[in-house]
Amino acid sequence: MGDTTVAVLGTGVMGAGMAKNIAAAGLPLRVWNRTRAKAKPLADVGALVADTAASAVDGADVVVTMQFDLESVTAAIEAAAPAPGTIWIQSATVGVEGAAQLARVAADRGLVYVDAPVLGTRKPAEDGTLVVLASGPDDVHERCAPVFDAIGSKTLWVGPAGNGSRLKLVANLWVGVVTTGVAEVLALAGNLGLDPSLFFRAVEGGGLDAPYIHLKGGAMLAGDFTPSFTVEGAAKDTRLIVEAASGTGLELPVAQAVAERFAARVAAGDGDLDMAATYRSYRGE
Repeated sequence: MGDTTVAVLGTGVMGAGMAKNIAAAGLPLRVWNRTRAKAKPLADVGALVADTAASAVDGADVVVTMQFDLESVTAAIEAAAPAPGTIWIQSATVGVEGAAQLARVAADRGLVYVDAPVLGTRKPAEDGTLVVLASGPDDVHERCAPVFDAIGSKTLWVGPAGNGSRLKLVANLWVGVVTTGVAEVLALAGNLGLDPSLFFRAVEGGGLDAPYIHLKGGAMLAGDFTPSFTVEGAAKDTRLIVEAASGTGLELPVAQAVAERFAARVAAGDGDLDMAATYRSYRGE
């Protein structure tokens, strides 16, 4: 695999970190981004920065897509038109129906489709510590391993293509509920006349504690909404979660409420901020 050429399409918040770690692992790398300026810095780590998606994938053995949504992934892979037989590792969060639609695109083009969204945000992507939720043909596990080992600390193969996207929605529901829950906890504490940081001290070290509540809660109290995972992304993902549940006949009123909260922050102009900015809803901002 050391001579296997990898093309990364999409070098935004997540894709840039993933690409750097692929290059650091010694895999020949080409990168492309719709806005070339976002891909250009990757030349410093030895990546070939392509002007078009098609030139990025020309001769590549593995193509990784990490765009924002289904529409941008579809546009990128159609513009790239990888050769039949190319392994396509699709890592964007596109939902259940989106993953199925992309599987059809892959089949039409003769691509080997690996549905592999990741758990983690900007820092884990930069550190190479993402969790890869991989799904696809059994006979490509070994061929994908060098890429997954480069970008992540753990890879879970969870069955046929599409199961990775299903598990990603399950995990992201937890992320959305916890983030919104922490925002409400801190808002309640403040309105009751307490120092909101007392909540962290109350749960610290016990069964209710979790590093994530300190990470997002600390950002909320500091008013630091530097994007790690944006409000717009959270709104998109929670919408996909509600849609997936509805498709099975399951109602998720909590998920629906969380989705509405994030959508409201997008409407308020906070889409580019970190998802912790949902706290602003409770502060009248």
